[in-house]
Amino acid sequence: MDANLKVFDRIQVRRQRDRAAPHFSEHDFLFQEIADRLLSRLEDVRRSFSSVLDLGCHNGLVAAYLKETAGKDRFVQCDLSPAMAKTAAPAGMQVLAADEEALPFAPDTFDLVVSLLSLHWVNDLPGTLLQIRQILKPDGLFLAALIGGESLKELRMAMMQAELELESGASPRVSPLADIRDAGALLQRAGFALPVADLDSLTVRYSEPLKLMRDLRGMGETNAVGDRRKGLTRRTTLLRTLSLYEEQFRQSDGRVPATFDIIYLTGWGPAASQPQPLAPGSATTRLSAALDVEERSAGEKADPPKSPGP
Repeated sequence: MDANLKVFDRIQVRRQRDRAAPHFSEHDFLFQEIADRLLSRLEDVRRSFSSVLDLGCHNGLVAAYLKETAGKDRFVQCDLSPAMAKTAAPAGMQVLAADEEALPFAPDTFDLVVSLLSLHWVNDLPGTLLQIRQILKPDGLFLAALIGGESLKELRMAMMQAELELESGASPRVSPLADIRDAGALLQRAGFALPVADLDSLTVRYSEPLKLMRDLRGMGETNAVGDRRKGLTRRTTLLRTLSLYEEQFRQSDGRVPATFDIIYLTGWGPAASQPQPLAPGSATTRLSAALDVEERSAGEKADPPKSPGP
């Protein structure tokens, strides 16, 4: 990725979070659900984490989940938004405003880095992942969840159709999102050991699409694409968007769905103690023996099945 490529207006991202901070807890249901799903993965990890970084902490949900089990020596929460960071300050934890694109931490600082629904606003995701790997101690763990895939596909379709009908053309009203097919490759490229990327889809159902838009604003997740149309959406375009959303997606019970695809990332700081793949050709046991089948050379046909007896 070109380091000079600026898809997102990071100043606008910060402003939106600053604006959302005072009432964020009234709209954080998605963050609560994903925090539970993301951090449940630690239940399978048989080790403790004494130094923790919550990257993009919002109102401190990760700290609320982990404060009794991790970060005994050091627990740092940081967010791009100073106003949001102030809401995430339980006693005994360090809180600061910091940019995910320029992390202010020394190498080998943390043995656990968690990022909850924040990295989808980063312009240079490969560069940020590299920085995260560098601040991890050897055999330290990185866990992240970010919005990606086909999230808000219903809203995208309704907005695009409304703008095509009423304005000079469609504009980037909903942010471009990461693709699961690229996520694992980005972890590998950043140098993580044992990288894993997987996708989970959630559907939230609303009585009307306007409530979805209010929640997105309340979460600080409205449009911050750099080349977005400046200014407020025209009233006629907004009303047409809401109408199309209901016409095309209203379900039999009268509610409308909003799809969120969540990409989960897991990676470890490289360490000599971790399992290492064998070099090609160094196996000592043949696959046919493990599967208890007869081995045949390439191109050799199997014997035809015998005809059943009379």
